[in-house]
Amino acid sequence: MSASATGTRTDAGRRRRPEEAAASPGDARASTRDFLDHLVQAVSAQAADDVVLVVSELATNALRHGGGSCTLTLTPHVDGIEVAVQGPSPHAPRTRTPDLRGGSGGFGWSMVNHLAQATAVTHQTTGGKTVSALLPR
Repeated sequence: MSASATGTRTDAGRRRRPEEAAASPGDARASTRDFLDHLVQAVSAQAADDVVLVVSELATNALRHGGGSCTLTLTPHVDGIEVAVQGPSPHAPRTRTPDLRGGSGGFGWSMVNHLAQATAVTHQTTGGKTVSALLPR
């Protein structure tokens, strides 16, 4: 997993989080909170919680299905925060019936699509994919 401990600011107040190694979804969540806390243009508490939830879901799935490695990039936009998780698995996320009894999941992709203004899956020419979600501020 990659996420950055530092970011760069532009004159427009944008800050992008470049890549850096992180060991778990928990590290990705902590890095995301730090990123959001240091934005020039703050996000609401609810928006921050939604971004962290989407990061957790996408990072968890990328690590689970991608052999333990992925990259997280966070990019602020005027009206939203873009979350992008790149991993080696070529398989796109899919909506499935949630498992209400066995604990095998099925809630994540539907939840991500509900919270996000837009989602995209981009397959990489070198293999793997990037799953992106744009969340409102």
